[in-house]
Amino acid sequence: MWKAMALWLLIFATLLRASLQGPHQRLLLRELLRDYNPMERPVANDSQILTVQFSFTLMQVMDVDEKNQILTTNAWLQMQWYDHYLQWNQSEYPGVKNLRFTSDQIWTPDILLYNSAHDKFDATFKTNVLVNSSGFCEYLPPGIFVSTCTVDVRWFPFDIQRCELKFGSWTFDGWLVDLQMKEADVSGYMTNGEWDLLGVPGGRHEVFYDCCPQPYPDVTFVVTLRRRTLFYALNLLVPCVLLSSMTLVCFLLPANSGEKISLGITVLLSLTVFMLMVAEIMPATSDSVPLIGQYFASIMVIVGTSVVATVIVLQFHHHNPNSGHMPRWVHLVLLQWVPWFLRMKCPGDGADPTLSGCQADFQSKAPSSPTTTATTTTIPTPVPPNLPQSLNSLQASLAQLNHPHRPNSQAVISPNPAHRDASASPHPQPNGQLLYMGFQTLQSAAELESVQRSRAATHGRFTDAAAGGEGEGAEAGGGGGPGGDMAIHHEIQSSKFGSPPQDIPLSPDPDPFTTSSGPCGLEAGVAAGGRSAAAIRSVAVEHQLHALLTEVQFLVERVKEQDRQLGLAEQWQFAAAVIDRLCLMGFSVFNIICTIAILMAAPNFGEALSKDFL
Repeated sequence: MWKAMALWLLIFATLLRASLQGPHQRLLLRELLRDYNPMERPVANDSQILTVQFSFTLMQVMDVDEKNQILTTNAWLQMQWYDHYLQWNQSEYPGVKNLRFTSDQIWTPDILLYNSAHDKFDATFKTNVLVNSSGFCEYLPPGIFVSTCTVDVRWFPFDIQRCELKFGSWTFDGWLVDLQMKEADVSGYMTNGEWDLLGVPGGRHEVFYDCCPQPYPDVTFVVTLRRRTLFYALNLLVPCVLLSSMTLVCFLLPANSGEKISLGITVLLSLTVFMLMVAEIMPATSDSVPLIGQYFASIMVIVGTSVVATVIVLQFHHHNPNSGHMPRWVHLVLLQWVPWFLRMKCPGDGADPTLSGCQADFQSKAPSSPTTTATTTTIPTPVPPNLPQSLNSLQASLAQLNHPHRPNSQAVISPNPAHRDASASPHPQPNGQLLYMGFQTLQSAAELESVQRSRAATHGRFTDAAAGGEGEGAEAGGGGGPGGDMAIHHEIQSSKFGSPPQDIPLSPDPDPFTTSSGPCGLEAGVAAGGRSAAAIRSVAVEHQLHALLTEVQFLVERVKEQDRQLGLAEQWQFAAAVIDRLCLMGFSVFNIICTIAILMAAPNFGEALSKDFL
């Protein structure tokens, strides 16, 4: 029984001791805060320096505003020091190992973020201060820190930003509060989709101001961030590269399409839109030009130069041949040297050099062109295999038609080979290669009128001779009249069908009636009438041939002028094609060099390529 009572007393004593812990803590708090002044620096001797250990725990990088150059972070501050007035003996206050005080009850260091951009400047949340029996105080205020950051956009979007967070005591100098740095803690960091955290190095600095000889220490942590470039590469760089390639396509577009300048201006406007997008992101600073801005500016220079080159190409392509010949140096450079370098061939390099362009084209089309025949003739006109090679050949052929009985003529043009002169040379001359055109197109109203007048004069003479002569002469004259008329009609019809006139020698006496009289006068009149009709017809034919020769000369000169203008136009067009090809090669090389040189100039281009793209 005594043992049971002793056990109950022991249990009661244990419970009574546990219940006394609350009064001990309350008593301790009352004793510590009785004469405590939170404005007093907690040191035993005022000459002593209070050491404060300061650290920084980064939780998250919330935003980097390049436009306003502001860094927003979520972080915890860690401050540790010893308070001389907050010490107690644990044996006197059993169970009380540590106490918690608000930041207003005890002294706390006035450490602030120097480069804060917050509306209230101090964005920390005032938490309790944890104090143990030795007087060691630990203060952990969290906060959303908005700080200024000098954003260097020189290598955007392959940039690395270093934003400083400068902490220090606002009122205490280094002789009163010694601020010491501890390494930053990033173990609880949350990753950001736009930035990669490279590190948070820190350092302690002492600054001496002109007003005071005391040093003012500060602890500066540098938040080092690397931009992740995948987003900007897909939304800015890739479209810019594609637009720069569209500049090269502009030189592949034919000049006749009429869309070369439109394409160049469209690409230029598209690049301007992308430049405006970049300008909205970047700060309005003149310290440095962003890398992507340099690339866009270079591409815009390329596009603008390509538009100027396109204008020059179109001016060459649509050059007026009547404005003059191509300068010699232009011909030498654009039609000889540059085509040789670019391995380009002129359009007429494969043609026969002895023939002009129009002749070669005409000869290539001649076998397929139908032969035109006169509607008034029934005899098929043979087509010679070749046409006259020059105007002199055509003139010689027409001269043979005008004077078929000259001694030096070697051939008489006839639609029928059987009517050729037996003494003609078996080898036709080159200038006789002319299409035979029958005289049916040369018989005009003037010729018919002259023939009718000749017939009337001859018929009158025949009547006078019949009245003054014998009956046989009159009968012969009467018969000769119709006969002469029939002869004239026969000659006109034969000439109409292309038959050459008979070789009738002309008398030196123009009046046949003065050289003959008597019974033979009627026959002489008939012969004289035939000769006069043949002479009239020959004169008419000669006039028509001269008119035809004039028209042919005009056509030949017109064709020559067209050939000249066509040749000049082809030269200018080929020069335009050479400029197009030269610009295509030059701008391609410059575009590739510009892209590689500008983008690879970034210090961390390889790192960004390996981490963001691969």
